[in-house]
Amino acid sequence: MQQPKEIVEAAMKLSPEQREEIINDLWASLDGSLGNEWEEEIQRRVQDVDAGHVKTIPAEEVFSRLEHRFRVR
Repeated sequence: MQQPKEIVEAAMKLSPEQREEIINDLWASLDGSLGNEWEEEIQRRVQDVDAGHVKTIPAEEVFSRLEHRFRVR
């Protein structure tokens, strides 16, 4: 059986569409679970937003900042 690193190296030679199909198949095999730690972190962040403890940034502003950041470099 191949080692995970060998599998990844072989997968990187595939087209983006083929890699996406593999990703989707692997994700489905995990029942869509992120694991307890990630689920708890997501829940904590949602609660922080709902409670007003964090300042949200509109998507347009985020994308504008990213465009500027990567255009300048």
